[in-house]
Amino acid sequence: MKEIVEFLAGEGILCRRFEGVEPKKLGSRKRVQIYRGVDTEGYYCLVMVLRKKSRILRKEAEELEELHRRLEGKMEAKIKRCFLLYEAPLCSKAATWLKERGWRLFALKG
Repeated sequence: MKEIVEFLAGEGILCRRFEGVEPKKLGSRKRVQIYRGVDTEGYYCLVMVLRKKSRILRKEAEELEELHRRLEGKMEAKIKRCFLLYEAPLCSKAATWLKERGWRLFALKG
């Protein structure tokens, strides 16, 4: 988690509270790391870290958005900022689809 916090700080994204969420609690079997936090302006933020060898397709992007909605329902709060940190090839359609929904995408260097 320290590596994620340092990466976000390097991008100018600071969170006061930052904690992990297990994907199983959201009903997912995906191998994704999920973190939620509160940024310096008081808004909830969501960070998903996805590391894999195969390409991230639009279908998977839709599944990540569904996890986002489930977490909002569980927290009973609106998550204002969403970030995806990925270490995999990203399909251009998936990237466009996520950006249209307000996600910020960052490629991790493996």
